[in-house]
Amino acid sequence: MSSVPTSSRPRRYDLIAFDWDGTLFDSTVAITRSIQAAVRDVGGTVPSDAQASYVIGMALTPALAHAAPDVPPEKYAELANRYRHHYMKLQEQVTLFDGVLPLLQALRARHHWLVVATGKSRRGLNEALETVALQGVFDGSRTADETAGKPHPLMLQELMAEFGVEPQRTLMIGDTTHDLEMARNAGCDSVAVAYGAHGSEGLAAFGPLHVAHSVADLHSWLAAQA
Repeated sequence: MSSVPTSSRPRRYDLIAFDWDGTLFDSTVAITRSIQAAVRDVGGTVPSDAQASYVIGMALTPALAHAAPDVPPEKYAELANRYRHHYMKLQEQVTLFDGVLPLLQALRARHHWLVVATGKSRRGLNEALETVALQGVFDGSRTADETAGKPHPLMLQELMAEFGVEPQRTLMIGDTTHDLEMARNAGCDSVAVAYGAHGSEGLAAFGPLHVAHSVADLHSWLAAQA
């Protein structure tokens, strides 16, 4: 278990968990277009932008099944492969939101433990961490293919157990209702970001402490409240 001196711990949260896509990375459009193209490839009814973006953050197979309810289960493997194909073609368009690195660096300087709780696969997350200047920034992570997918609380529960942190000292930050529902199920506070996949009205219904409309807004709130 990791440890830091008690005297250097932050005043409210020891563990801050971030969703990945739509929260740290500007990937919502690429994911939405990849879902739509994959469904088209296998002959399903192509979901609207809103229908496709709603499932962002979920584990891949349940997400695709929800976005394409008329695609039969025997085509799920093909659907997932076509999604990966299209997403890889768009990957160069996916970048960190402006201001994310300074935000993460400021939190590390205050001795928060930073972790990732994502619907991505372990392979996908590791590849993303290798392609950006994020090595050494995060203390831990969980992906949907190695534990229960959102909104099940297991992802957060495992991270809290790893670092020995209680739910009341843990904060989840995400751009979807799946993130916020997971936090609620785990007994943790949450903060929503409204610049990702889901709109602020739907996010607010899950009772986040704050709804940030930009990375700068999120940075300011965390500096004052976390």
